[in-house]
Amino acid sequence: MTEQIPPHTACFPISVVQELTSLSARQIRYYEDQGLIAPKRNHGNQRIFSLEDIDRCARIKEFMDKGLNTAGVKTVLDVKKQHEEETSSLRNRDLKKLHRYYQETDD
Repeated sequence: MTEQIPPHTACFPISVVQELTSLSARQIRYYEDQGLIAPKRNHGNQRIFSLEDIDRCARIKEFMDKGLNTAGVKTVLDVKKQHEEETSSLRNRDLKKLHRYYQETDD
């Protein structure tokens, strides 16, 4: 399945990911099979990795090097994502409050 890759997005083939993360192509494909990463695909169905994908691969490798299995890595990444979403939600709520406050004080 090919997905539209946004213009001006840095995209890298698996060979670059291997070089930057010291992972083998087999490990990278395994991470994808396990649902740990989801790189986009180009029209030739080749994996195309963003900088965020590369960073995620490196983090997964660190967790696995420390002894976590794929289920543990998924849990850690899910908790981190949930925390980031909650933090973002709180930040947005606080910005809206500030915006309302300043609107009220300008009147």
